[in-house]
Amino acid sequence: MPRAVRERQMMDAAVACFARQGYQAASMDEIAELAGVSKPLVYLYLNSKEELFTACIRREAEALLGAVAEAVGDTSAPPDERLWAGLLAFFGHAADHPDAWAVLSRHARTQGEPFATEAARMREEIADFVTGLIGEAARAAHGTVAIGERDVAALAQALVGSAESLATWANETPGVTAREAAATLMDFAWSGLGNLMKNERWSRR
Repeated sequence: MPRAVRERQMMDAAVACFARQGYQAASMDEIAELAGVSKPLVYLYLNSKEELFTACIRREAEALLGAVAEAVGDTSAPPDERLWAGLLAFFGHAADHPDAWAVLSRHARTQGEPFATEAARMREEIADFVTGLIGEAARAAHGTVAIGERDVAALAQALVGSAESLATWANETPGVTAREAAATLMDFAWSGLGNLMKNERWSRR
C-alpha cells in the first residue's frame, strides 16, 4: 500500500479515536488497531501522539476551510448569496464529518498548546472570510461602508462563534439538517445586518 494511503488510513482512525475519547484517553494502541496496522508503524509514520493529533487538526481544518473557500469563491455573486453558500458549506461539512468537527470544535481547544493555536488559526481564517463578506454587503447597500471596521470585525466574530455552537448543536440533535441550521443562522444574521446597514441600531429605552 502506498505511504500516502496508509498515512491517511491511520489519520482517519486517529480522528475517530480522538473525537470519541478525547486526546488524553485515546491510545496509540487503539488507533493502530482501528487502522489495521501495528503501533510501531503509527510511530514510524507520525512520530508521536502529539504530532499525530496536531496533524489531524491541521488536516481537518484545511478540509473545512477548503470547503468554505470553494463555496464563497464566486465573487460575481451578491454578498448574501455568498454568505449563504459559505454557511451551507460550513454546516454541511460539519454534518458530513462529525468526528472531524468534534476534534476541531471541542478537543483541539481544550488541550492547551500547540493544539489551541491550530484551532484558533482555522477560526480566524473563517472570520476573515465573513468580515470580507459583511464589508461587501455594506458597500453594496450604500456605496461606502456604513458600518465601522471594528463593528464589521466584531459581527464576523459573533457570526463565526454562533456558527460553531450551532453546528455542534445540530450534530448532536436528531433530525436537524445542515441546511436547516444554515438557514436559521442566515435568517438571524442577515436580518440584523440589514438593520445595521440601514443605520438602525438597537437603543435602550
